Amino acid sequence: MPLLGEGLPDFPWDTLTPYKTVAYAYPGVTADLSIGTPVDPTPRIAIEALRASEQSPGYPPALGTPELRSAMVTWWARTRGATVGLDGVLPTIGSKEMVALLPSLLGITGNVLIPACSYPTYDVGTRLSGATPVPIDPASDPETWPSADLVWLNSPGNPHGHVLDRDQLRAIVAWGRRTGTIIASDECYAALPWAEPFISDGIPSVLGDDISGPDKAGLLALYSASKQSNLAGYRAAMIAGDPALLAPLIEVRKHMGFLMPGPVQAAMTAVLDDDDHVAQQRSVYERRRAVLMEATGRAGLVADPLTRAGLYLWLEDGSGRLDGWGIVKALSERGILVAPGTFYGESSRMKVRMSLTATDDAIDAAAERLSSAPLGA
Repeated sequence: MPLLGEGLPDFPWDTLTPYKTVAYAYPGVTADLSIGTPVDPTPRIAIEALRASEQSPGYPPALGTPELRSAMVTWWARTRGATVGLDGVLPTIGSKEMVALLPSLLGITGNVLIPACSYPTYDVGTRLSGATPVPIDPASDPETWPSADLVWLNSPGNPHGHVLDRDQLRAIVAWGRRTGTIIASDECYAALPWAEPFISDGIPSVLGDDISGPDKAGLLALYSASKQSNLAGYRAAMIAGDPALLAPLIEVRKHMGFLMPGPVQAAMTAVLDDDDHVAQQRSVYERRRAVLMEATGRAGLVADPLTRAGLYLWLEDGSGRLDGWGIVKALSERGILVAPGTFYGESSRMKVRMSLTATDDAIDAAAERLSSAPLGA
């Protein structure tokens, strides 16, 4: 009998260990820009809500507390232009949990379409369910896509920060309704737009009323407080959309004991009700992004011009001499650690992903080292 993890790819970040050793040996602060884990303080409102709920002796509700469910519904309407009911929201233990488990929880064993350049867990979660991952370009015409039971979208995308616009999302929703394909959209970077029209109009959601109308049948969207509120350690996220699809997820999660802790539900309620701290955190990332954009350009690295949002720079060597691993090696020798593009698909072997989630000191150190001389010089 095969074990559950058999046939899965190796955990990619383990292959960075030799370069991490070199980067961390560099004198001074290490600029570890390889992963997207928040480093800034958790908002005071979340901490106060957590402390106020520290007496939590009973089991928390799988559906979420009434306060959290109301906050989720209000948040989708206020920030994403999406009208969903109380039966159309569900708290989850981080968004990665749902990325990894959704095909299994929905009982999908056929084709699952995943972005060809994407976070590896879409592929892993598909394989865990016994389904077949089929890479596609989400920006292509959906009428050219193969038949499938489920399609994953990720907009803004990790690693590249590409954004599906409203017309593209409308076409995908129409295709899904015609073919009966479930559409699941991972939208966890939606609070971090860097280009128009998304700064002014917001990142569109597959659940937006102007995209899908009032009927959310066949549609699901994920969001996380990890990025916007520095709550990665709290594992506070949610899934919203079609109540008919959420109902079996709720039942299975009850049986499996997948319950968001009560104090975390209180903290998540607090951050969803407050937009000021989200804007403040975005301004922090905006400054770091500007510093790294200028410094990488001076070093001969070229940023993807289609990056419109998110927490990363998607870079390649402007001279074409270095592939992604070559860039990783060259930067590690300057005390800078980044992720090679092959982590996100073989078609990205010339790229690297550079994260904005490092302290200001680390970002400034990276910029200074990048400015010393072009890569390969």
